[in-house]
Amino acid sequence: MGPGDRTMQLPAALLLLWLPGCFSERDSVEVRSPGQVSGLAGGSLVLQCHYDKGWENYRKWWCRGALWLSCEILVTTTVSQRDKRVSIRDDHGARTITVTMENLRESDTDTYWCGIERSSDDLGAHVRVKVFPGKIPVMGTSTCVCVCM
Repeated sequence: MGPGDRTMQLPAALLLLWLPGCFSERDSVEVRSPGQVSGLAGGSLVLQCHYDKGWENYRKWWCRGALWLSCEILVTTTVSQRDKRVSIRDDHGARTITVTMENLRESDTDTYWCGIERSSDDLGAHVRVKVFPGKIPVMGTSTCVCVCM
């Protein structure tokens, strides 16, 4: 296909965007994350990702790795609710994925993804997690609750 062929296809593609009903609501769904969260080593953090209506009954997942296509899935909502120090919960009413990371380590600093599994490409949003060295108070643990609207 040459450059001329690509140019001829562009107006047709734009026309589809203007026609009502060409795309379902699910084609425009977004998963929203807090973007960046942080916590102290030894503590825990809780973060929430939100998703649009219509995806309540789909499997949700939490994975680790900067690259979307090669991130390592740590937990999902239908296979395992909890894996060692990480848990995931899906509140269908609030359309919220809640991830809890406990006993944080500095080595947990990385890029993670909240996602929704679907038959075509999964949907997701990245979250940058930063764990700082620090002392945890004797009277309890340090918890960061991060919410994105």
